Amino acid sequence: MVKLLGLLCATALVGLPQDSDLAARGKYLVEEACRCQECHTPKTETGELDTSKWLKGATLDFQPMHEVKGWHKTSPDLTSAGRLFARWGEAGIEKFLETGVGPSGHAADPPMPAYKLHADDAKAIVAYFKSLK
Repeated sequence: MVKLLGLLCATALVGLPQDSDLAARGKYLVEEACRCQECHTPKTETGELDTSKWLKGATLDFQPMHEVKGWHKTSPDLTSAGRLFARWGEAGIEKFLETGVGPSGHAADPPMPAYKLHADDAKAIVAYFKSLK
């Protein structure tokens, strides 16, 4: 019985995603599905994304035609070195991505959309953010 239990646990562990697999899924979600870099990465003088400052936060180069309450002109640094990560922590960012509500109990101000992602996707995105310095 003990051997069977050990075999079942070992089999279950093999199926768990490795940190690098989780971060790779998060990279896909961030860069291809959600396109976070469009707002959170500064642009060069030629309008290209500045890859040396990937997801480090940026001044937004668009705004609404009419006043929108709470509109932000900048986006925060999403990397693990940023203030947002330090203030909210992994759990806070995951909760935000799952519910659209931050640790303070409020939704993000515009133009940030209120994502309501699956918990596994939120964890993958946070793993990717953690991989960035």
